[in-house]
This record gives sequence, structure tokens and C-alpha cells, in this order.
Amino acid sequence: MLQIELMRWEQARAAASRIRYAVFVEEQGVPVEIELDGHDAQCIHALAFEGSAAVGTGRLLPDGHIGRMAVLREFRGRGVGSAILAKLIEAAARRGDREVLLSAQVHALAFYRAHGFSAEGEVYQDAGIPHQTMRRTL
Repeated sequence: MLQIELMRWEQARAAASRIRYAVFVEEQGVPVEIELDGHDAQCIHALAFEGSAAVGTGRLLPDGHIGRMAVLREFRGRGVGSAILAKLIEAAARRGDREVLLSAQVHALAFYRAHGFSAEGEVYQDAGIPHQTMRRTL
């Protein structure tokens, strides 16, 4: 059974780092020094658990940006990313944010549109991967 927990970086670090390394560094070739950006300590982190195994993660920055959304390959297509995103949006609304923003990889634009996000601006490169800014009013 899928469960999403919100926590501080101290609690999330081991599992979230493992998931992000597998997805961003190993699968997508993002340099590890870019993936670890120094913002984690200020973020609210969501971890998705299937039983006792952490299978996905995402974070909410103090300025309303959602980022580092990652689900282990073998758990994709099961609603894990949607559940993480919903929990982060809920956390942003609860703390009074008026909107949330994210930098979506272009291949994931339809996923975020399905969750009420609108694309804006031009496509740009981040770590060699095409991205586009997306926004959702809360």
C-alpha cells in the first residue's frame, strides 16, 4: 500500500538521496554536483513508501517551487508521482502559498498538465535535459 510522508531533510536524506541518485545521476546522467544543490535543508520533503521501501521523492522549497520529483523505475506508472505531487501541493496550500512552480522535464509536461499546471516561457536546457517552467495557482 502506497503511503506518502512529509519530513525534514534530516529524516529524508538517506532514502531521498538514494532515489534521486538512481534516477537523476545513473539514469539521466545528471552530474552529482548539480543534483546536490544545497537547498535540501530548507525544503519539505515527500517520501513515497510501498510497504517499508522508499520508492519516490520530491521536495517543496520555501519559495513555492516543487522539485527533485523522482520515482524508481520499477514503480513508475502506478500513481506514485501523482501522490507525491498532490502531497507537496497540499503542503504548499496549508502553509499559505498562493501558487506552486516547477521546472518540468519536457517529457513530463503532460503529467504536470494533468495536475493543473500550465507551461510558460521557452524550453531551456538544465543539466543537458530540456525543461520548461510550469505554474499552478492554489
